[in-house]
Amino acid sequence: MKFKQVLAGVSAIAALMTVSAGVLADGESDYKTACFACHDTGVAGAPKLGDKENWAPRIAQGSDTLHKHAIEGYQGSAGFMPPRGGSALSDDAIMGVVDYMVEKGQ
Repeated sequence: MKFKQVLAGVSAIAALMTVSAGVLADGESDYKTACFACHDTGVAGAPKLGDKENWAPRIAQGSDTLHKHAIEGYQGSAGFMPPRGGSALSDDAIMGVVDYMVEKGQ
């Protein structure tokens, strides 16, 4: 009986690891369909994808803050982020995009 429980636990962990890798892949895909217009060009002060200098102070705020600003919108001194970037992406999808952009900005 214990072996089956351990096996089930290992399977659950493996599934979570697969989901985590999938989130970054989806983040890239969602970025390319919904976020690239502003974040490739810097429209309205949007930090460009891969611009490490511009992303550093944002990353320093932590992912919770970045997720919140992307989902709820944010007006800062450098520009404006509309809620969800003006898209219909879900909270999880928005967080995946933010995580993808942070990864590229480090």
